Amino acid sequence: MRVSSQGVTVVALLADPDAPTEIAQRMADMLPDRLAGRSEQGRRFEVEVISEPFTAGAEDPLTLMRRIIDRGSAGNWDIVVALTDLPLHSHGRNLVVDLSHEHGLALLSLPPLGGFRLQTRARQAVEEAVLSLAAATEAEVPAGGRPLRGPFIRRLAPFHPGQIGEEEIADLRYVVGGPRGYVRVLLGMVRANRPWRLVPGLSKALAAALATGAVATVNSTIWNLATSLSTPRMVIATVGSVALMIGWLIVDANLWHRTDEVAPEARKRAALYNASTILTVGIGVIVCYAGLVVINLVWALFILNGRLFASTTRTPLHASGYWTLAWFVASVATVGGALGSGLESDEAIRAAAYSKREQERRSALRDDHGD
Repeated sequence: MRVSSQGVTVVALLADPDAPTEIAQRMADMLPDRLAGRSEQGRRFEVEVISEPFTAGAEDPLTLMRRIIDRGSAGNWDIVVALTDLPLHSHGRNLVVDLSHEHGLALLSLPPLGGFRLQTRARQAVEEAVLSLAAATEAEVPAGGRPLRGPFIRRLAPFHPGQIGEEEIADLRYVVGGPRGYVRVLLGMVRANRPWRLVPGLSKALAAALATGAVATVNSTIWNLATSLSTPRMVIATVGSVALMIGWLIVDANLWHRTDEVAPEARKRAALYNASTILTVGIGVIVCYAGLVVINLVWALFILNGRLFASTTRTPLHASGYWTLAWFVASVATVGGALGSGLESDEAIRAAAYSKREQERRSALRDDHGD
């Protein structure tokens, strides 16, 4: 690591495009003052954000650390902290952060930080990494590097030091493990995919669902079914329609991750990617379903005639009747939306379901499989 001759430590935040860059840009303004306030040597800091796809085509931490070294040597920086929203793995564990005190480098994977308070947790992790690397300029770096301190360990458990091979560049590594760690990584992957973007990304499917709902709302057969079905059957209809929509989107757009590798670690990675896909698509579909309930309820309030409904179903049209009808129609409309999603291109669905980095990663895997 280069030692600043002017008493100022220059920190570069090398961030993958999209979410990592946004996170880095938000923390860049406050980091200098926070780092200076926590620095035991009273040093000053400058922070720069560089948005580059440094993980393109690679998931191996050693390969990524080498890329960061090459990129760092081309810039006038004291410390380089790289941020990515791809889940990284090392020795069968999910990697949180790799540090090389000798080179003044850190590689931070955002998914293990979880799906909530990501900005705060990412800032805490970056602060601890920078302070640990900066301390290496004041004294000889001990074997294994300088352990991270403070909020990164206290608040972000279950992180713990991980195994490092002799040939690796990192001298300190934190990983996450166990069921709690798995859930944290999974939620972080789902957040990186931003499932709420699936709603506007499925315009044709939503159009088909809205059209189906509009027609079903004025259909007397649907009226009779809605008033005759019990609550458990309504719940079954909801679960069935949502599951159908999720399954159709995953199968039709080829979102399921397959691997030809037989290694247990590869199988675990595939299971993690598929779980994140199901959750991502599931959250998007549930949001669509809730929107359909509201829209169908408003449409029913506007269009239905209480006397005609009562004469057809022999049930008065009260508030509960409007709600029950809107609920059931949303299930019917969701099935129609599943059929309408076939009109969407696979690329459009992938763009709505995955982050930019995840899209590129899956595209590279498909190309490799094709070759």
